[in-house]
Amino acid sequence: MKMKTIGLTGACFLLAAAASFAADPMMGTWKLNEAKSKFPPGIGGKVTVVYEAAGNQVKVTADGTSLDGTPVHNEWTGNFDGKDYPVTGDPSSDARSYKRIDDHTVDFTIKKDGNVTFTGRCVISADGKSHTATYHGAIPDTKKFTIVQVYDKA
Repeated sequence: MKMKTIGLTGACFLLAAAASFAADPMMGTWKLNEAKSKFPPGIGGKVTVVYEAAGNQVKVTADGTSLDGTPVHNEWTGNFDGKDYPVTGDPSSDARSYKRIDDHTVDFTIKKDGNVTFTGRCVISADGKSHTATYHGAIPDTKKFTIVQVYDKA
């Protein structure tokens, strides 16, 4: 179960890193494009991510299902200052930190119990119609892997 939801829960919040205000190209609703995404075996599912302002922070809500049909619901609220902010509803992570590189690029770190489980980069396309999250990680007792998730703006 943990491996099945990683592809959904981890990357869902990666998109939060690029969102900050209404004019930001990441604000709004994004749907995972499974056909364009690349997951290791056993990871994946369907997810929709919504980004909205929460004061001077961004709230990201991800809803969907894992490969086995289990519901997925996660929330993250934070800033892009390189500090860890808590994640709720994700069994594979409890904190994330983001650093904005430019208007279309964000680097991120995902942690569980203080240990880094994923690192990577999010890039918004020049036309603002798609978003690619590429991250590298490892789960205890598994091999290292890379996930590439492509989201289409809804």
